[in-house]
Amino acid sequence: MNSHRSIGVTLALLLIAHSTFAADPITGRATVIDGDTIEIQGERIRMHGVDAPESWQKCENDDGSSYRCGREAAQELARFLAESRPTRCEFVERDRYKRFVGICFRSDGRDVNRWLVESGNAVDWTRYSNGAYANAQERARSQRAGIWRGNFELPCNARAARAKREASC
Repeated sequence: MNSHRSIGVTLALLLIAHSTFAADPITGRATVIDGDTIEIQGERIRMHGVDAPESWQKCENDDGSSYRCGREAAQELARFLAESRPTRCEFVERDRYKRFVGICFRSDGRDVNRWLVESGNAVDWTRYSNGAYANAQERARSQRAGIWRGNFELPCNARAARAKREASC
């Protein structure tokens, strides 16, 4: 009887530990929060390994004119996701804000995180991606796609400047 109880307690503890450190994939219709964050079924999901301009952030075209590149990145992400629903996100970790951080895919299998970088709507955040999107970023840069068509401040640096603290990207 005690051995059954020990097994039960052990299984319960393992289940609690698993639910604390991992999460099942989330699938559903995505709502875009900003260029690298979506929401599915009430869960905020930050795209792992990429960093898009903030919604308020401005970038510069080659001719020196500015545009809200953060808003553009969010609009492009919404368009991309709408082309093939639903969106499925696989759990990587929880960030310091307790958001679900994941790698997301459209129903046709396209990797959303990779698309954000290759379309020039985000950069490869190597601190987290370990360079997983370096080739996609180089393609975007060479094609002058998205933010690469002019000048921009790295998204993490813009956040830091706005918060008046040093960047850590």
